Amino acid sequence: MSEMLAKAEAAVSEKLGGADLGGAVKFDIEGEGPILVASDGTVSQGDGEADVTITASPEVFNELMAGELNPTSAYMSGRLKIDGDMGFAMKLASMLA
Repeated sequence: MSEMLAKAEAAVSEKLGGADLGGAVKFDIEGEGPILVASDGTVSQGDGEADVTITASPEVFNELMAGELNPTSAYMSGRLKIDGDMGFAMKLASMLA
């Protein structure tokens, strides 16, 4: 397990852990690996089925988790890639902002 991935898991747990999301989300951090958040808010490292996958570089991911980057702006500028349920992704954007 990389240090970056461990920090990413902790950041996601702080932001979304325990929340009833209504779906699963996977954060795919380029060059590091995925963090999966189940619909019940359980956060884990590793791959799995998700309603939406958000792909970002480690730098963009860190900015996003720190609240320094607006998810919608990041997507529109191409710094963040989203695959899957866009409605769910919009709900997540408001939770991450």
